[in-house]
Amino acid sequence: MSLIGLDIGTTGCKAMVFAQDGAVLGQARREYSIQTPQPGWAEQDAEQVWALAWQCLRQAVAAVADDPPVALAISCQGEAVIPVDSEGRALRPAILGMDTRTTAENAWLVETFGAEDLFQRTGMPVHTINTLPKLLWLQRHEPELWHQAHQFLLYEDFFLRRLGGEAVISVCLASRTQMMKLASADWDDDILARSQIERSRLANPAPLQGGVVGKLRPALRQELGLSNDLWLVSGGHDQACAALGSGVIAPGLAMVSTGTAEVVEVAMATPALAPELRDGGISVYRHVVPGLYVAMTLNHSGGLLLRWFRDALGRWEMEQAATTGADAYDLLLQDAPAGPTGLLLLPHFAGSGTPTLDVHSKGAILGMTFATTKADLAKAVLEGLTYELRINLDLLRAAGVEIAELHAVGGGARSELWLQLKADICNTPLRVPQVTDAACLGAALLAGVGANVYPDLAAAVAQTVRWRKHMTPAPLQVNAYAPRFTLYRRLHPLLAELLHAL
Repeated sequence: MSLIGLDIGTTGCKAMVFAQDGAVLGQARREYSIQTPQPGWAEQDAEQVWALAWQCLRQAVAAVADDPPVALAISCQGEAVIPVDSEGRALRPAILGMDTRTTAENAWLVETFGAEDLFQRTGMPVHTINTLPKLLWLQRHEPELWHQAHQFLLYEDFFLRRLGGEAVISVCLASRTQMMKLASADWDDDILARSQIERSRLANPAPLQGGVVGKLRPALRQELGLSNDLWLVSGGHDQACAALGSGVIAPGLAMVSTGTAEVVEVAMATPALAPELRDGGISVYRHVVPGLYVAMTLNHSGGLLLRWFRDALGRWEMEQAATTGADAYDLLLQDAPAGPTGLLLLPHFAGSGTPTLDVHSKGAILGMTFATTKADLAKAVLEGLTYELRINLDLLRAAGVEIAELHAVGGGARSELWLQLKADICNTPLRVPQVTDAACLGAALLAGVGANVYPDLAAAVAQTVRWRKHMTPAPLQVNAYAPRFTLYRRLHPLLAELLHAL
């Protein structure tokens, strides 16, 4: 009995079909774009995302005719807001998490509720990433659409509506909206009432323990060539699914996911709602593992910055990759120096994430000379992103969160150079699973438990998660990067005023 994990990311989607032991039987990927119609805005054509994801599903399922899948769960980007009509069709582009237009709406939330009260209720610090201020923005700036829309969905419930007929959202994803009571895992009626958002215009939360929430429409099942029912199971936020898919199923275990964004997730038995985490913008929400919570740091740029560098400055490498089958990123980095580059790159191309939360910050590169090469710049991108990771790990540890080891997943986990940089700059060992597309695997494990393929998630992880590599810090490089990190910590405070003026 095979299982589907469907991952709807910020810049691409993946459908992967897994055997019961975690072996990959079929997979397909597609990329899509982000629109920036105004500075600070980030939008996406949700209908195009649906069409490309359906292509992925058809291609992945077609590869496993001998072992048809029995269940599907969705891992998806968080916070994207999609107004839909009564048929579930998108009425406007989705407003993505990285969109920063909601400064005024956040000011209203602080005035109305208080930042501490919102954090204690929902686990979400006040920030432009959240779903709630995006809904308030739509109320104020697109009132005709606000009244026209039947519901306001995120990608998980948007897809489940199209696949099975009912908009259902996992408790994990709903607890990231700033509208759900963290303690009871239900919509907060006081927040909704004072924000003038009707409960009926949001998706129904799935049961706390997850499980089956519907089944694939017969017409779509026929398109996939399936004769059996395909059960739809409650999934969750992509980072929590990736934590599950990398074995983070007990308190104290942690994951670093390097995809479009770079995220650290630490599992907790009880929600740590400490002031240090609130002030640092660390969100606390429900894990996809029942009974657990996660604390999450966020760097918006992550792999998206490396992709920008490839697309903007790596045309030759992309052409060579298309001709030879090599990886364009490997070509960009093949002549990079062995140690620190001598450059400092501030990777705030979409503002800064945790812990500075400066939506008006910008990217910057310091230390360039006529001797600087493209390979130096490419490695400086990795170094800057990893310095940001180190800052977040230091914050978590200062708040009493123990992180002895990181499980590295996502596209960045395929780069030996980047993995070693993480170990050296953060002075922390890493373990790398065989399946680095851990969000897809985590979603598939949720599907498997919902369809009774596994008795529980612990058994599912024991059967499927295997380790490929163990990276340990290299003492010489740890010592070489320590003073560079000290300099890097000064970079944003020194440049912030100038970057804001720009």
